[in-house]
Amino acid sequence: MSDVTIYHNPACGTSRNTLALIRNSGTEPEVIEYLKTPPSKERLLELLKAMGISPRALLRQKGTPFDELGLGEPKWTDDELVEFMLQHPILINRPIVVTPLGTMLCRPSEAVLDILPSPQQGPFTKEDGEVVIDANGKRV
Repeated sequence: MSDVTIYHNPACGTSRNTLALIRNSGTEPEVIEYLKTPPSKERLLELLKAMGISPRALLRQKGTPFDELGLGEPKWTDDELVEFMLQHPILINRPIVVTPLGTMLCRPSEAVLDILPSPQQGPFTKEDGEVVIDANGKRV
């Protein structure tokens, strides 16, 4: 069992880059495709608490029913926003990574470097061509 977990959407470039950076550290994480296996309410609340962010800060707008549901309106309580995320997991922004060093919404993907317990093992270039890690395993 890995001590690193990623709540992952394989259709998301940021999520794919984050997963690749985790693997570039020599770690094979537990990969939870949260659209197929959404977190329970208890787990989602734990993740929010560990990240120190509000449910509104975790909401994803692009490619979701955010606008149709009117979630940009300030009338929604945190509890109501959590319920919307449970009903529509696509509203949960990603990737969320949990390690012994912390829990973080990894946007941009290289934010994961701040909580990985193991250093990068070699160079890494994101899908868009941006170099993140040089040939010596150092952050650019």
